[in-house]
Amino acid sequence: MSSQDAPPPVEEPFPLSTLRHSVSHLMASAVEKLYPDVQFGFGPAIEHGFYYDFLLPESLEAKDLKRIEKEMRKIAKRSAELVCTEYTREEARARLEAKGQSFKVEAVNDLPEGEKITFYSHDEWEDLCEGPHIDRLDRDYVFKLQTVAGAYWRGSEDNPMLQRIYGTAFWNKEDLDQHLAWLEKVKESDHRRLGAELDLFSIHAEAGAGFVFWHPRLGAVRREMEKFWWEEHTKRGYEAVYTPVVAREDLFAVSGHLENYDELMYAAMDIDGIPYRVKPMNCPGHVLIYANRGHSYRELPIRMAELGGCYRYERSGQVHGMMRVRGFTLDDAHIFCRPDQLPDEIAGVIELVKHMVTTFGFEFTAYLATRPEEKAIGSPEVWDAAMAALKAGAEKADIALELDAGGGAFYGPKIDFKMRDALGREWQTSTIQCDFNLPERFDIHYTDSDGEKKRPIMVHRAIYGSLERFTGVLIEHFGGRFPFWLAPIQVAIIPIREEHGDYARECAAALQAEGIRVDCMDAPSHMNKKIKLARKEKVPFLLIAGEREVADKTVTVSQRDVEEQTSAKFEDFVARAKALAASRSLEL
Repeated sequence: MSSQDAPPPVEEPFPLSTLRHSVSHLMASAVEKLYPDVQFGFGPAIEHGFYYDFLLPESLEAKDLKRIEKEMRKIAKRSAELVCTEYTREEARARLEAKGQSFKVEAVNDLPEGEKITFYSHDEWEDLCEGPHIDRLDRDYVFKLQTVAGAYWRGSEDNPMLQRIYGTAFWNKEDLDQHLAWLEKVKESDHRRLGAELDLFSIHAEAGAGFVFWHPRLGAVRREMEKFWWEEHTKRGYEAVYTPVVAREDLFAVSGHLENYDELMYAAMDIDGIPYRVKPMNCPGHVLIYANRGHSYRELPIRMAELGGCYRYERSGQVHGMMRVRGFTLDDAHIFCRPDQLPDEIAGVIELVKHMVTTFGFEFTAYLATRPEEKAIGSPEVWDAAMAALKAGAEKADIALELDAGGGAFYGPKIDFKMRDALGREWQTSTIQCDFNLPERFDIHYTDSDGEKKRPIMVHRAIYGSLERFTGVLIEHFGGRFPFWLAPIQVAIIPIREEHGDYARECAAALQAEGIRVDCMDAPSHMNKKIKLARKEKVPFLLIAGEREVADKTVTVSQRDVEEQTSAKFEDFVARAKALAASRSLEL
């Protein structure tokens, strides 16, 4: 059952997030009972539960979670009330130092002057915390500790590695059971598991973490994604460009990436005594193409599109399959336009996003991301103008915008699209970013109708985001059961006996000539074993060829997820397969 099918979890007198935060405290107190030398990190509520970080003298295993759960229940019964006490900074620091809680002392020292400092206590255990919490721990609720993972203190590899216990809590067992069933679905759909099972991609220690090797089967999926992407962009007046992966460091200083993105850029390499960088994104290269010659107002808008390889540093603990990588293909495009063209251009990109995302079966929510508090370039007036243009474009495209305060890029506000997959999870992929700053920093212009030089406005936009991440999401969205047009192998042909192999190979060649991806399973092996293998590989159609099929020029068609087999003229099946591939339908 997906989270979209399940009813929303019950909210009792306190929100779920408050319950989960309180249970994280209950867990921490139980850990201290069992491991008195523990040092505490942080323990917040998160989207589907909570976690708490601990520095412990021994490594925890899954079996230890049962002991901790048992101790939690004991504590909740005997000392249920949660009490909040306010302290001065000096009092708070002294209490924590007396207990040897160095991480918490550091947290107190980092609090802004004048900020209220509170501790929450139960069962003679207390924790620095701003709350909120439920009133009593003996209320009716259920919880489960789930996994143990490593986490650096405050996310920095320069800090100690802590042990993070994840758990979840609900107000009733029915909601917990539904959530655990949903987690099983998530586990079954994990793109890393399916990637190995279906021979889609691999990541190799010899090449380094975060670099994806696309195998032929997933390469076929990617080719279909790229074909779709280029078709839709060509229809809308985008022109293909290609830019180098490496450029002089000075280029990224002008663009502002060196100043605002340096921690994600790979270290400089020396070429002829000049520092160069691997590009983290494509926009500076597209600006250089635009600036290579003069432009008239009549030429605008100019729309450049590139499937460009980019590289960004991700910490080892954050690299995750195809979802968080260090090398990726950004489906980038940039529009250079006049101010009067901007709302129409933004509306056009929104319509493109809607068309492409829904073709893959996703619903989405659009968020307007505003100026970040730190690392923002450009004046407030420029940001206000960009915000107004994004809102006007969204209104023109008739989509509602949720607010993402402070979520903008360093060079401008943006609209982010978060897709909901078949399991109800949100993924941020598509984005539209309105930029008045890079044209200024690179001093680019066009000649207007009055003969004066004017600044163009630059729109950054991506539909897939990156091909790696979007494809990882697709694998999980479909659970490896790709629709026909995307399926790595669209048709498997299985001869019943060896003497039917020539006909099977003839059918496979005819389908391949029509652009259909075929696996002719004619190797010596039992037919039932081949059928089992093709079904395991989630192939949409199996064609069985035996004596009758050879004589009648037919095939027996076994469709994925359909028990009943049908007989069809081979030429009719070819026509059906071609039409299905061209339609990009989600149905077989």
